Amino acid sequence: MQHSFLGATLTAGGVTFAVQSTHAVGVEICVFDAGGRQELQRLAMTPQGYGRFTLAVPGLGEGTRYGLRVSGPYDPACGLWFDPTKLLVDPYAKELDRPYTYDPRLSEFGLDTADLVPKAIVTADRPVTSKPPVFRKGGLIYELGVRPFTMLHPDVPQHERGTLKALAHPSVIAHLKRIGVDAVELLPITAWIDERHLPPLGLTNGWGYNPVTFMALDPRLALGGMAELSETVAELHRHGIGVILDLVFNHTGESDRYGATLSFRGLDNLSLYRHQPDNPGALINDTGTGNTVACDHPTVRRMIVDTLRHFVLNAGIDGFRFDLGTILGRSHEGFSRHSDTLLAITQDEVLADRILIAEPWDIGPGGYQLGNFPAPFLEWNDRARDDMRCYWRGDPSKTGTLANALAGSSDIFSRHGETETRTVNFIAAHDGFTLMDLVSYAHKHNEANGEDNRDGHNENHSWNNGIEGATPLSAVVSGRKRDVKALLSTLFSTRGTIMLTAGDEGGRSQQGNNNAYAQDNEITWLDWTELDEELLAHTAELAAIRRRFSAFADLDFFHGDGDIAWLNELGEPMTIADWEQPERTQLTMLLQTLDGDTKTDVQLAIVFNRSSEVRQICLPEGAWNEVLGDRPQPEEGFAPRSVTWLVSQEH
Repeated sequence: MQHSFLGATLTAGGVTFAVQSTHAVGVEICVFDAGGRQELQRLAMTPQGYGRFTLAVPGLGEGTRYGLRVSGPYDPACGLWFDPTKLLVDPYAKELDRPYTYDPRLSEFGLDTADLVPKAIVTADRPVTSKPPVFRKGGLIYELGVRPFTMLHPDVPQHERGTLKALAHPSVIAHLKRIGVDAVELLPITAWIDERHLPPLGLTNGWGYNPVTFMALDPRLALGGMAELSETVAELHRHGIGVILDLVFNHTGESDRYGATLSFRGLDNLSLYRHQPDNPGALINDTGTGNTVACDHPTVRRMIVDTLRHFVLNAGIDGFRFDLGTILGRSHEGFSRHSDTLLAITQDEVLADRILIAEPWDIGPGGYQLGNFPAPFLEWNDRARDDMRCYWRGDPSKTGTLANALAGSSDIFSRHGETETRTVNFIAAHDGFTLMDLVSYAHKHNEANGEDNRDGHNENHSWNNGIEGATPLSAVVSGRKRDVKALLSTLFSTRGTIMLTAGDEGGRSQQGNNNAYAQDNEITWLDWTELDEELLAHTAELAAIRRRFSAFADLDFFHGDGDIAWLNELGEPMTIADWEQPERTQLTMLLQTLDGDTKTDVQLAIVFNRSSEVRQICLPEGAWNEVLGDRPQPEEGFAPRSVTWLVSQEH
């Protein structure tokens, strides 16, 4: 792909600006003072043909604040929103002087918005040394929001809390290393705007899934701009921890036709968003947020690839997770795993070795595409998530689906002739219940979101252990902790890449809120003083086990020729009748694997007992020792609601 120099480029004598807009009549560069308040110059750009406008301005340098004004017909019914009174942010802006803030004036034609809109800052690229990604597929991804993860950390200096710099603090890194994190996956850190319905409710967006432009970091998270990201990534890399960015290319915060005009809409609405083929004034809404970015348009495709290259070349980012990723493969003809945009990403020389993760669904037609992305894309596996949840909830006939999830979901990921799994297994994510809330609430409790509990998923495959929500009853509290340990153990038993959401290793709760994007407060902020030490220690042990045995680093599908066996409670191979037994509560997964501690081939048995009683479960002949605690196989039987790991060198 050709990588044109769009945006602002520093030259020996000044700055050259370049903008792409197929339908604009004219584009002007507006230069502002150092405070970004007073417009100093308004300069017309020169049309170069094919929708390209350029201008070289001598005397300008790094730090220059600027915006765009774009002229053309204003006819929303035809998809044309040109309004030169609207100051626009350059889609290629790499740094902003302030966050985006919603104001009704942003939505009204003919009202100047220069005082409302962030100014882009001319910056110089500062490439980092090219290195292979630190993260390897099959490892542990730790999903976190920079702000909620660090706001209450007692060791992080007050002025650094809620910022990228906080992630490089020694206490934060020590925690990540303790629980075996191989890569952090950062919820969006590019600049976003609050949804317009939130301010009247007294709420703000704390997750960041509402960007306006794609490259510039949010000034609230990155006080030092790209340099802060680059330095944080380098420090995490020094400790063997990769960094994956969660990016939103599927929509922008300009929302529906009643939303703000901040960038794309005022620059080239018809090209940059998708519209109904027979009604150019009607935006397609495959995202549920009011608009859908036209990822199949060459201009957007180039912008997406340039954005990814920017973060790799200038910050050393290991990889990317794509929110509502199906849109990257969709055109008006539907989804294609061979779409030009997906191919442009996978075939780019800078991105060729990066970790790519798709959220393989959206709400558009044919939107659910789990298993259909091309290699090397990994994919969030919600099927495995639900199957693991339902198994431990006690749903009937879930033994087979649990085994499938444990084995890497070969039925899903082998359909295109592939020989290894591309699954990202998780039980909880930022969107939905936390792991502790999953076993503490049978129903969502989103009243704090101001939408009368209508928002968020209604079916969470959750249970409450007898009482809804917080309780002082020790039996319920201990039962919930037991279930969380079993869920963690199940996740760490699966083949493929696994993902844990920040705080789930310590029993974090969101008070039953399963859609807490607008709770930038104590509901989502991780209270480090309340993390459960027993759960933390359990997670750390699980991570050590996963690294110890080679079976969990291998992504190949099991062949069943000695590499894996499924046993019933008698220690015998599972029969069809065993698999079809609806109320079955026991399953043993037997793996042939290399033990990294002893450098010998061993058998590893992982015993699942979802019943509420102690169960006698037989294993093949041999001397079996529990991996956790290094104890002999328990004679009294296997604990209720538990996962037990045992190793034997005799077989």
